[in-house]
Amino acid sequence: MTARSKSTRVAVLRGVGLANLMSAVFVFFYFTIMVRFTTSDRGWNHDDLISVSVFVVYMATATAFVVRQGVTGMRAVMSWLDEGRSPTQTEVAKTLGIPAAITRTSFAFWVGAALVFGVLNVAFGNPASDVARISIGITMGGLIASAVVYLLVERQLRPVFAEALAGNEPSERSGLGIGWRLGLAWVLGSAIPLLGIALAPLGDRPSHELSTQPLVALAVAGLVAGGVLIAGAARSVAAPLDQLRLATASIKEGDFSTGVTVDDGGQIGMLQAGFNRMVSGLRDQDRIRELFGHYVGADVAREALERDVSLGGELREVSVLFVDLNNSTGLAERLRATEVVAVLNRFFATVVREVGHEDGWVNKFEGDGALCVFGAPVPQPDHAARGLRAARRLAAALNTADNLDAAIGVSSGLVVAGNVGAEQRYEYTVIGDPVNETARLTDLAKSRGARVYATESIVTAAGTPEADHWRRLGTFELRGRQRPTVVYAPAVDADASAFAVRSTPASSTS
Repeated sequence: MTARSKSTRVAVLRGVGLANLMSAVFVFFYFTIMVRFTTSDRGWNHDDLISVSVFVVYMATATAFVVRQGVTGMRAVMSWLDEGRSPTQTEVAKTLGIPAAITRTSFAFWVGAALVFGVLNVAFGNPASDVARISIGITMGGLIASAVVYLLVERQLRPVFAEALAGNEPSERSGLGIGWRLGLAWVLGSAIPLLGIALAPLGDRPSHELSTQPLVALAVAGLVAGGVLIAGAARSVAAPLDQLRLATASIKEGDFSTGVTVDDGGQIGMLQAGFNRMVSGLRDQDRIRELFGHYVGADVAREALERDVSLGGELREVSVLFVDLNNSTGLAERLRATEVVAVLNRFFATVVREVGHEDGWVNKFEGDGALCVFGAPVPQPDHAARGLRAARRLAAALNTADNLDAAIGVSSGLVVAGNVGAEQRYEYTVIGDPVNETARLTDLAKSRGARVYATESIVTAAGTPEADHWRRLGTFELRGRQRPTVVYAPAVDADASAFAVRSTPASSTS
C-alpha cells in the first residue's frame, strides 16, 4: 500500500466515523435525555442505564464493522492505485462507486440502530407511538448522517477520481447528479428536521404539556445539518465550475494548452470531459490555422476563414516583386543537398522578413525564387511605394547580411487576384501582365549583373518621395514581350549607396 493510498483511506474512514458518531450522539441524547426529561415526570431509571449500555456496545461494534468493511472494500477497489498502474474500465466504475458503497454501509448501521432501539423500547413497555417515533427519528437521523458521509467521502476521493478518469473519461453518468445533490440537501437538511418538528406532538400523553426544548433542538439540528449539506453540495458544484470559468478565460486569451481535471463521475465529470474535448478540438483547429497561415500567408488564411472560398478572382491594382537567386545551379554542384537547402532557407527567410516589413505577401516559392505581392489580398493604396522600398531593402539585406547574390524585379499594374485550381485543391494567387513582366525583368537583371530593376509604371505609381530613390536606365526589349519596357534602377546617392547597381549602367536599345 502506497503512502498516498493509505492517507486517503485514513482520511475517508475518519470522516465517515466522525459524521456517524456525531449524529448518533445527538439522536441518542435527544431521545433519551431531552425528550424523556421534558415530556415525563420521571427521572433517570434502570431502563435508561440499559439504553446507554446498548448504545455504547452498538456504537463500538457497528463502528468497527463499518471501518473494517470500508478498509476491505477500498483496498479491493483501489488495488490499481497501490500497484501504480492505470485502472481498467471496471476498476474505474468501482472506484467512482466507493462513496455510494460506503454510504449504503453507513445507512445500514442506522437501520440496525432503529431496529435495536425499537425492540428495546418495546421490551421496556413503552407505548407504540414512542417506539415508532424513536425508530423513525433514528432512521431520519441516519439519512442525514449518510448524506454527510457521501459528501465527505466524495470530496476526499476527488484526487483519486481524477487519476482514475485520466484517459478514461466517464462515458455515462455515475454518482449523484446536480439535481439529486441539491434535492437531497434540501430534503435531508431541511425537510426531515421540519417533519420531525411536526411529528413531535404525536403520541404525547394528554397529562403532559409539550416542551419547546425538543422542538428547539430539532430546529438547531436542522439548521446545522442543512447548512453542512447545502455547503457541501454547493462546493461540489461551485469548485468545478470555477475551474471551468478560469480555463475558459485562458482560452479567451488564446491559451489552448489549458484543460480541467476530470474528478467526477456524474454530470459535472461529463461536463469536464466535454470541455477538454472541446479544447482539444480548438487546439487542433488553431494548429491547422497556424499551419494554413504558414503555407499560404496570414492574410490569405484570414480571408479564407472570414469569407466563403470559391474559384475565381477579382481585378486588383497591385505591385509584384520577383526575386531569383543567381547561380543556384553552381551551388548545387559545389554543395551537398542539405547545404543547398540551408542556403535556400536562409535566402527565403530574408525575403519573408523584408517583404513582411512592408506588409507584403509572399505568394509562392518557385525553386530558388519567390513571387511577392503588395496590394492583395489586403488592399494597400500605397502598394507601389511599398514594393519599391521592399526591393531596395531586400537587395541591401541579401548583399550585406547574408552575402547572397540575387536579382530582383518589381512592376505594377492590373491583375486578377483569386483562387485558381480545382474544387478539390486550389491556391490563392495573382495572374496578369505585371507578373510576367516582373519575371522577365528579373531575367534581365541577372543577365546584366544587376541587383534591382523596376518598371516605369511602378516608379510613376509610387510618386515622391520613393520615386526620388530611382533613376531611369533606358528602354529594353524583354524576352517574350512585344512592347519595349522602360527600366529603372536604384539611384546611387548618400542615402541609397547600398542599393546601387553593381555593373556598368545599361544602355538603351531604343
